Amino acid sequence: MRFPALTALVLGAIVACAFAPLDAWWAAFPALALWMALVHAAPTMRQALWRGWAFGVGHFTINDNWIQHAFTFQDQMPPVLGYAAPFALALYLAVYPMIAAGLAWRVRRARIDTAWVLFFAAAWIASEWLRSWVFTGYAWDPLGVAWLGLPLDDMALLARDIGTYALSGVFVLFAGALLLAARRRRALPVAVVALLLVQVVRGALDVPPSQATTAPRVVTVQPDVPQDQRGESDQAMMLARLVRLSGRPGAVPRLVLWPEGVIRDFIEDDYPLWVYGDTSPWATRARMASVLGPRDLLMTGGTALQFDRRGDVATATNSVFVLDHRARILRRYDKAHLVPYGEYLPMPWLLRPLGLSRLVPGDMDFLPGPGPRTLNLPGFGAIGVQVCYEIIFSGHVTDRARRPRMIFNPSNEAWFGTWGPPQFLRQAQLRAIEEGLPIVRATPNSNTSVISADGEVLGNVPHHRAGAIDLPLPPARPPTLFARVGNAMAAIVALLLCAGAIAMRRRRG
Repeated sequence: MRFPALTALVLGAIVACAFAPLDAWWAAFPALALWMALVHAAPTMRQALWRGWAFGVGHFTINDNWIQHAFTFQDQMPPVLGYAAPFALALYLAVYPMIAAGLAWRVRRARIDTAWVLFFAAAWIASEWLRSWVFTGYAWDPLGVAWLGLPLDDMALLARDIGTYALSGVFVLFAGALLLAARRRRALPVAVVALLLVQVVRGALDVPPSQATTAPRVVTVQPDVPQDQRGESDQAMMLARLVRLSGRPGAVPRLVLWPEGVIRDFIEDDYPLWVYGDTSPWATRARMASVLGPRDLLMTGGTALQFDRRGDVATATNSVFVLDHRARILRRYDKAHLVPYGEYLPMPWLLRPLGLSRLVPGDMDFLPGPGPRTLNLPGFGAIGVQVCYEIIFSGHVTDRARRPRMIFNPSNEAWFGTWGPPQFLRQAQLRAIEEGLPIVRATPNSNTSVISADGEVLGNVPHHRAGAIDLPLPPARPPTLFARVGNAMAAIVALLLCAGAIAMRRRRG
């Protein structure tokens, strides 16, 4: 092949199309298989690494193209930089497919065999796991998420047992089986077809958890507020729209859920008066609580401030507040996994002199919270919270000491364009499957949804529409194997694949 690196770049771009909104899985499997063959054919380690890196550049440039849209909503950097941002990020993220390619090339033999495909899948699992935590992690769209785009998405149910990163390894196994089938090697193709059939039967026989007759209701609201209409001058309009869409109290307790990034006024008491301006925190909370009955609660995104000894604002947290019908704040959750360049600027000593800034309004970095916490809400029990970006981190979305009955995922995807929101929804679906917990999402204008513990979307408000979903709180499943073991399952599956590959090699000599 005359231009292997360019070919790898194109193949990476094709594999990226397996994710929402395109769901072109039918092209992704052969493209991934061809890239694996390209890595195997590399004459040197350097060439294998180069082909792995080129694949990653193509893959992540296409998959993360929604980042460009974020530059539209800030004025401290030229918006034209947004067109270069996905490519610039891909230059770094491509390191991880490069690692997988290098590891696989190191153990290759003259011909592509089943053992080598097993090694490649194990290497891919390791590289994705590394990507999820190195430099705070960027766990966006691991390959395992693409299973949800298939017409038969029962393979995604494997996440209950092995989690997302090991599920990505299964995706590589299927691509490798396609490669072996083309070379008339049948063992792995037969095995993956058998696995697919087992999962289809498993999905058909799966019994969903029973719904309690006394289950409270969840009302999750999407006000359809674009990113460029979220300034302070629009707060009264946004609050009125949220109140109107939230409905009225009924006979059954309701947990009313509002998104991140819409309530801009400060609602906590005891701040210096100059912070509030012309608004009153009590009046704002009273207006919010007007949608609640005596047994209802409201959970909403908001901002909490922290002050220094002089009374100046020291820092802030991206928070979720719980209000009752008397407009009292009962609980607060502070987001722990913050978005680089969104909620804080990494390495400001280097980046600010270069003219780089955060992509959201304001110059103050947010302070991270302590991590996943379960909130005990009167009448509703244990409720987990993961704000926006936090939901993409497999194995880090629940408080292991106290398992919740539901996860609330308020999010603001109004600055993610048209590609980001459907990808976000898919990742939340996979978290629900992994943990065996329903997830309820509230966003300003994109894919507000109620997701069952099996990953099924029970209700959804589409992109750029205002609306609300009012459903009984979906039941949780018993803790899944992954919920008990966590991402250790990725290591276990990778080690089993390596052990199987070594056993095959030794048997054949």
